Amino acid sequence: MIVPTPADRLCDARGRPYFLWDCDLTLDEFRSRLSDPDRSVHDYWLGTLLRQAKPDDAIALAGREAILEALPRLKGRLGRAEAFWTWLGDRWTRRG
Repeated sequence: MIVPTPADRLCDARGRPYFLWDCDLTLDEFRSRLSDPDRSVHDYWLGTLLRQAKPDDAIALAGREAILEALPRLKGRLGRAEAFWTWLGDRWTRRG
């Protein structure tokens, strides 16, 4: 069970999500980048999400399958969060 941040607390007054503290994108613009067919664009923003957002928010925004599919490509790009996402990806894979 995941408990994502409530919608009214996810973004600031300008519509920018808390985890995008270093760039000026709205949540809708961010979602658009996560849906980009260019894998390098998608992976860049998914990596940002996995590094900077709370795990429950990352799962709610990206989805388990998208995270699992991208994890091998994100190896070495997740900073301190990499160990967590590797562990969770392994658990998801074992459980099916």
